[in-house]
Amino acid sequence: MKRKLLSLVLCVTLVASMAVGCGKKNNNSTKKDTNSTETATDTTKTDDTKETDDTTTDTSSSELAYKGTINIMHFSTSEEAQGNGGSDGFRTMNQQWADAHKDIKLEQNVLANDEYKSKIATLAGANDLPDVFLLQGMNTKAWAEQGLILDMTDIINTSPYAAQYDLSKFYPFQYDGKTYGLPALCEGSCAIVAYDSELWKAAGFDAFPTTWDEIVSAKAFFDDKKVTEVAFGNRDKWNMNSCFLSTVGDRFTGSDWYHSIIEKTGAKFTDQAFVDSLKFTQEIFQAGVFNKDFNAITNEDAREYYIDGSAAAVIGGNWDISYIGATLKESNPELYARTKFAVIPQPAGASGSTNTHNTGMGYAVAINAKVADDPDKLAACIDLAYKLTGSDFSTYVAENYALSALTKVDSVDMSKFDQFTTDFYNFYQNPGCEIYDSFLTGAVWDVLNTDLQTMVNGEIDPETVAANAQKAYEENY
Repeated sequence: MKRKLLSLVLCVTLVASMAVGCGKKNNNSTKKDTNSTETATDTTKTDDTKETDDTTTDTSSSELAYKGTINIMHFSTSEEAQGNGGSDGFRTMNQQWADAHKDIKLEQNVLANDEYKSKIATLAGANDLPDVFLLQGMNTKAWAEQGLILDMTDIINTSPYAAQYDLSKFYPFQYDGKTYGLPALCEGSCAIVAYDSELWKAAGFDAFPTTWDEIVSAKAFFDDKKVTEVAFGNRDKWNMNSCFLSTVGDRFTGSDWYHSIIEKTGAKFTDQAFVDSLKFTQEIFQAGVFNKDFNAITNEDAREYYIDGSAAAVIGGNWDISYIGATLKESNPELYARTKFAVIPQPAGASGSTNTHNTGMGYAVAINAKVADDPDKLAACIDLAYKLTGSDFSTYVAENYALSALTKVDSVDMSKFDQFTTDFYNFYQNPGCEIYDSFLTGAVWDVLNTDLQTMVNGEIDPETVAANAQKAYEENY
């Protein structure tokens, strides 16, 4: 049954997305606009894009010399946009720009997140990237070296929003002193604990436990109630990396270690601190505090365990929290009101950092290097990129969802948001760390993610996992 999705905090990350670097899945549907063509894997055409008030001012140039077609590829489907502020904002800015430029045909190819990543890699391999697309951080170095993506350093420096940019957001899209994209969608986190505060209070905790030893100590209480302590889904393999190890690894190594991995200045996956994070990961997933089928279910399944009350907490990304909130507000307002947020607890022996959660903007609006051959078309693509990442977008997601993006907004009026949204907004005040798979290359993560799934089943030791990851890193990055 189609639920009424509400104005809640959070985007993707990238997160899809965010999914951020995270490989989140979403459904796909499409909307035909008067001067933009949207294509998706789902051939059904619908008209269900969320209707919203236009709270932004169109700052795009009204006069552009280019009068042809611009093709853009992204993963903000119309269905996802109904429950995801970043995707809603992205689609809204796309439409506003298309409406302002009637002489330009904005041809949109919109795919579900996993399909998008597969398709964009295929197009890059064929040197046939779209004019404008979403660049994942892990692809920046390789595609820059191959000359596939436009150097946007000067475009960024001369942007009308340059003074408002949060410069820390550009890191995943920089290589050899140049920047290849404007960070897109919203800041997201892949490692969030959502928990039933009343249930944990009954177990003896006024807030979610801050250490894993406390989690283990509460196991008898939850076993007696036949409730899983923490739900998690790793069937698709990326979850263990994005939604757990990126944060737990940082707790053991600290941020300098991973920056050294990215910049190839000496750190190795075989370093003891990282191996220790793998050992802890193996031990805690064998400790019985997670659902027994964690390697057989997806993150979507894991969040349903929390929604139906069979789990007292769940670890997932901001996209999962968005879904949980939208669902519970309609179906179970009591649990909605009881739901609070926490960082992943501190592992015993971890001294690299504390209270961190992996966060960032895993995708950026990038431009095909070939577009530079047509200066008028390039100017139009730049104008579109500014629209999708600039002040209009940031203001829209801040005012409607209490989200932050690339361009800083002076203040956000939180008085109109409910406690669920306010609590999650405040969650982001915790210190951040890098999302592992926003960097490096998929060839490294294919090896590590597969090994992690095997490791937590007890079928391979952490030292071997680290050695295999180091080998893939040396051979492919």
